[in-house]
Amino acid sequence: MEKKVKIFDTTLRDGEQSPGCSMNLNEKIEVARQLDAMGVDIIEAGFAIASPGDAAAIAAIADTVQNAVVCSLARCTEKDIDAAWNAVQHAKKKRIHIFIATSPVHMEYKLKMSGEEVLESVRHHVAYARNYCEDIEFSAEDATRSEPDFLCRVFETAIEAGATTLNIPDTVGYVLPEEYAERVRYVREHVKGVENVTLSCHCHDDLGMAVANTLAGVKAGIGQIECTINGIGERAGNASMEECVMAMHTRKGFFGCDTNIITNQIYRASRMIQTITGVPVAPTKAVVGANAFAHESGIHQHGVLANKETYEIMTPESVGIPQNAIVLGKHSGRHAFEDRLLALGYTLTKEKIDKAFDKFKILADKKKTIKDRDLEAIIGAVPVSGSERYTLVNFVINSGNAITSTAVIRLKHGDDICERVAASDGPINAAYRALNKIVGKDFILEDYSLNAITEGEDAQGEAIVKISLDGSEWVTGRGVSTDVIEASIKAYVNGINKYFNE
Repeated sequence: MEKKVKIFDTTLRDGEQSPGCSMNLNEKIEVARQLDAMGVDIIEAGFAIASPGDAAAIAAIADTVQNAVVCSLARCTEKDIDAAWNAVQHAKKKRIHIFIATSPVHMEYKLKMSGEEVLESVRHHVAYARNYCEDIEFSAEDATRSEPDFLCRVFETAIEAGATTLNIPDTVGYVLPEEYAERVRYVREHVKGVENVTLSCHCHDDLGMAVANTLAGVKAGIGQIECTINGIGERAGNASMEECVMAMHTRKGFFGCDTNIITNQIYRASRMIQTITGVPVAPTKAVVGANAFAHESGIHQHGVLANKETYEIMTPESVGIPQNAIVLGKHSGRHAFEDRLLALGYTLTKEKIDKAFDKFKILADKKKTIKDRDLEAIIGAVPVSGSERYTLVNFVINSGNAITSTAVIRLKHGDDICERVAASDGPINAAYRALNKIVGKDFILEDYSLNAITEGEDAQGEAIVKISLDGSEWVTGRGVSTDVIEASIKAYVNGINKYFNE
C-alpha cells in the first residue's frame, strides 16, 4: 500500500503572518473551504491567543470545515492552550499545536530558561493540552540549531506526556537538505517511542532550501509536512505546498509516497491566495507561475509539439491550469458561464454567481473574447461576503503633463449619492484624495501595483492597493477593469469597504 504523507497547511497562520498577507474573517473561511476541498489533512487556522479576531476566525473555520483536522497554535502556557481549545473545540476533528524553543540561543536570550526548565514546561503543558484533546502536536522551535541529544530528551518528554505528532522545525531556514535528513534520522534512532508518533517538518526558506529540506525529510521518514500555498510566510516564507505535493506526485517512484491532495485544485488555491493577499507569484514560480508551462525557445517549442513529455514533466491540467482559453463573449449565456466556472474548479453560491455574471456581461461589452484569466479576475473581484458600503457610480479625470490633475468621483452610499473633487500631481492620487473626502477618513496608500491580466490592447488591468489609517493595520483592495484608472479606483473602494466590514 502506498504511503501517504499528511499535508499540514499553515497558510492561515504562518502564511498570514507574512507582512501584507493579512486576511479578514470571510476571506479566511473562503480559503479554509478551498483547503478542505483540495484534500488538506490538517488546517492550522491561526494562533488563538494572538487576538480576539484570530480566535473568532479559528472558531468559524472549525464550524465550517468538514473533512480536515482544524488546529490552533499555542505556546507552552496554560492561557494559550485554553484559548486554542476554546477556538477549535467544535471542529469535527481538532488538534492543539504547542511549541517551545529548544536551541541554546533561544533558551538563553528569548526564554531565559535552563534546559531542565524547558523539559518541565514541555512535560506539564503537553499533558495539560492532552486533557482537552487526544490529537496533540508538539514543536521544538529552532530544532535544527538545538543540541541533538537535548532535542531527543525533549521529544521523549513530549511523547510521555501524550504528544501524538512531533515537529522538527527549521525555524530560521539554516540547514541544508542532507543536514535536515540527518537530523530526522537521528531523532528516529534515538527517541524512545518515536515509532508510535508522526514526525513532521516545518521548514523556512531563508536560504531557499525550504522545499528541498522538506523533501529530504520525507525521504528520511517524515510523515507530515507543514507548508503554505505559494510558500507565503514569515521572512522569506515557508515550504511551498504546490511544489512539495507535485514533487512527490511526479516522482512517486523516488519518494515511495504520495499525498491526499487533489492536485487539479492547486492552481485555483494559488490564484485565490494571490487575489486575497494581493501578493503575486513570480512568472517563473514552479508549478503555478505564468511561465511554468510556457515555451518560447524554438528548440523547446519543437520538442513540445512533437511530444509534450520532451519538456513537460507534468501537465498543466494536473494542477488545474486550463490548457485552452474558453471563448466567451457578449452572446454567451449564463449556462455556458457557469459551466466554465465549474470546469475551472469554482463552486460558488448563487449570490456570488449572480454578481459575477453581471460583471461578466459588462466586461463582454468591452472585450470581444473573454479568457479564463478574465473569468478568474471577475471571481476575485466579487466580494466574498459582507455588504459593499460604497459602490462606484462614475468618475471624471482631467490630467495632462502641463496641468494639475483633478478627479471628480461619485459613489453610492446606501440611498445617497456622494460626490467630491480633489486635485493632485497625478490622476490616481487625485482620485484617492477625492475618495478620502467622501468617506471622511484619511486613508494612506501604503502600496500600489497594476498588472495586465491577459495580453492585447483590450486586456483588463488588475490594480491592487494596500491602505491603512495609521500605518499599522493594512487592508488590501483589488479592482479590475479594461480602464486602468477605473481599476485603480475600484481597488481603493474595495479596500475602503473591507476596512468598514472588518
